[in-house]
Amino acid sequence: MKRNMYYLAIVMAVAAGLAFSAPVGAGETYQLGLSLAITGPTSDAGNPYSKGVEDYMRFANDTKILGDAKIDCPIRDDMYKTAVTKRNFEDFLDQGMIFFLSYATGANQALAPDFTEVQIPVVPASMDSSLMKASPYIFLPIASYSHQYVGVAEYVAANHKGEGAAKVAAFIHPSAFGRAPLADFKAAVAAGLNLELVEVVEHGKDLDNSALLQRLASKGVQYVLCHTVQSPVATLLNDAQRLGMTAKTFGEPGKITFMGAHYTGGNDLIALAGTAAEGFHWTTSYRVTSEKGPWTDWQLDMAKKYGRDDKTANSHNYASGMMAAQIAVEAIRRTREAGKKVTKETLYETLNQMNGDKAFTSLAAVGPVTYSVTDRMGVDNVQLYVVKDGVFRAVGEPFKPKYMK
Repeated sequence: MKRNMYYLAIVMAVAAGLAFSAPVGAGETYQLGLSLAITGPTSDAGNPYSKGVEDYMRFANDTKILGDAKIDCPIRDDMYKTAVTKRNFEDFLDQGMIFFLSYATGANQALAPDFTEVQIPVVPASMDSSLMKASPYIFLPIASYSHQYVGVAEYVAANHKGEGAAKVAAFIHPSAFGRAPLADFKAAVAAGLNLELVEVVEHGKDLDNSALLQRLASKGVQYVLCHTVQSPVATLLNDAQRLGMTAKTFGEPGKITFMGAHYTGGNDLIALAGTAAEGFHWTTSYRVTSEKGPWTDWQLDMAKKYGRDDKTANSHNYASGMMAAQIAVEAIRRTREAGKKVTKETLYETLNQMNGDKAFTSLAAVGPVTYSVTDRMGVDNVQLYVVKDGVFRAVGEPFKPKYMK
């Protein structure tokens, strides 16, 4: 009953936001911009993410969340290339952009000095914790990659039944994104997390992982912790299933249990891997449509309204894009409500005040978005899911990893 009342309160709060109309800046158009990989590496995440941003921005204009004011958010494909991202960013600035939605870890790291120089608030699709140190203008929407990766690792340490430390391997994207959580993961192990990191594998574009899987098995690896996007994970899972190496129960001796963080999982993975995804454990701060609740109707109704297919509609990457757009729109709405002119500077102030009774709650996430001048990681909690009978199911309640501050 308490959970139902909580989500009813969220729905009412969202409805109240939609009904708001203020005279401040009436008739104005606020310029935003999104640069991301719609094609190229990681585009299996970037493509639905872009649709989530596009649809929520259309929704904000169609339902007059900002009264008579409008949002213009052009979306450009940067093909996962930092140089293209930088060109897009500079073009958006020339158009009067006051809020930037960014994507890749490497591009955010490279552009962080630019963000600080022009003092523009940025919400990235990357949840690399180092970005918050790189620029005070970068606001992560949810728990960092490190929190999610260490969170799934903590589950291994707590539930492994064999003798000694569980032997794990890291299967990561060959990029700054893929490597992002490794330092914090290794620090957690050094601080007492009872795991043995046997090998770090930066995957290529291999269509067959047989040799890799056999090598890991020969080293006694029982758990593979993934940090990449869905397609290479699907290939890995399919190969493991073909070789009979996938654990049928968590931590099954002589087999491998596969796990991952954020962009590795979700309904997109099941669509690619099919039955090979069974038993895959995954952490994120987003809700999934296979766990029914108010967020399910909200996400699916949005997708239906704007003509999206079922795969996009059920993707957590679509929800991730919507929430990034939500944060930007909510910052604009609150700034207008306070009677202030909407600028880069006032939006930055508004975001830093988004805490306590001013926290922002999105139906897409497992906890509230909170920011301050000392904390720019939005949702603090992560949720563990596992694929059961072809769908992701929640394991326990949202939590904060013990080995992450």
